[in-house]
Amino acid sequence: MMKRIRYDILDGLRGVAAMMVLLYHVFNDAKCFYVAPVYELFHGFLGVDFFFILSGFVMGYAYDGRLRDGMTFGSFAKRRLIRLHPMVLMGVLLGLVAFVIQGCVKWDGAPVSTDTLTIAVLLALLLIPSPTDIDVRGFTEAFPLNGPHWSLFFEYIGSVLYGLLLHRLPTRWIAAWVGCSIASLTAFAVLQADGGIAYGWSSQPVNLLGGALRMLYAYPMGLLMARIFASRSPRPLCGHVFLPCSLALISLLAMPLLGGKSAETAYQLGCITILFPIIVWVGARGMACGWRQRVVSFLGRLSYPLYAVHFPLIYLYISWVGRDGHPYEGYCHPWTAAAMTIASAIVLATLCLLLYDEPLRKRLGRKSG
Repeated sequence: MMKRIRYDILDGLRGVAAMMVLLYHVFNDAKCFYVAPVYELFHGFLGVDFFFILSGFVMGYAYDGRLRDGMTFGSFAKRRLIRLHPMVLMGVLLGLVAFVIQGCVKWDGAPVSTDTLTIAVLLALLLIPSPTDIDVRGFTEAFPLNGPHWSLFFEYIGSVLYGLLLHRLPTRWIAAWVGCSIASLTAFAVLQADGGIAYGWSSQPVNLLGGALRMLYAYPMGLLMARIFASRSPRPLCGHVFLPCSLALISLLAMPLLGGKSAETAYQLGCITILFPIIVWVGARGMACGWRQRVVSFLGRLSYPLYAVHFPLIYLYISWVGRDGHPYEGYCHPWTAAAMTIASAIVLATLCLLLYDEPLRKRLGRKSG
């Protein structure tokens, strides 16, 4: 049996993207920019599109051959559930704990009934978006107990779409799909009042449509790249490509908002259709050895737990920021609080990874055969 390749650099880049999403949520959603107004917004939200492209690439590499050789959709779905859902459950639990700590009230102070909260928890555990009347925070989040789970919802849809349809399509059809999805996403971005593609997190229909279009482009794009990569088998790049790829990704995600609908739309679409695929392609050709391999491997392992569980801490930080209408007054310095939030998220994700996610997935994998 041919030894399967491990794309270590892509694992590490997934970790870098997860860190940038964490920073985006701290500096944007938690309003740490009260003390840094010049740099209040940046493009960390595009890390989700990078995740989708990586997911499509990895799915194509890992499962195209297996599904072609007879793996059933049920077996594929079971593997994806074991890989993804344990951290979904943990994220919901932590989100519930944070909500209780905040007093079980919406952002405007309105109390939430036990029945409403129970339904919200059940929907979140099943990764089903909450309708408006079950929005326990009052900010139209599709997953109000853990906002970023909206992208995991679309990740599940992408996995089902791949397992049932995409893996069966020839490469030229995948390329046509990608072309049509780029056109659709571009039209959507241009037609929005503010431009851009920062959609998917809200239960509002237009917002969910934007999230679906992001996934329907990025996931097949990753699959298309995996197919082309496998057919060409490009020679590995010499030297260490993780650092330049990481710096390129960080630079793109850390770019401040450009201002103006046209410039923003062009930048966001340029990142996801041209620059991110280039980074993934170069990263797939790179290799890591020795201590570098251990570093990128750990970043890859940490990326999903970090993404899945960090936002309850952001909710607590947001609540602290707005306490009594006097942000920061009488409390520690905002940058200290931001650093504590970031460090706490990394520690929490590491504990979840080592003590919960990996042991549970290993046990479930043995039981499922």
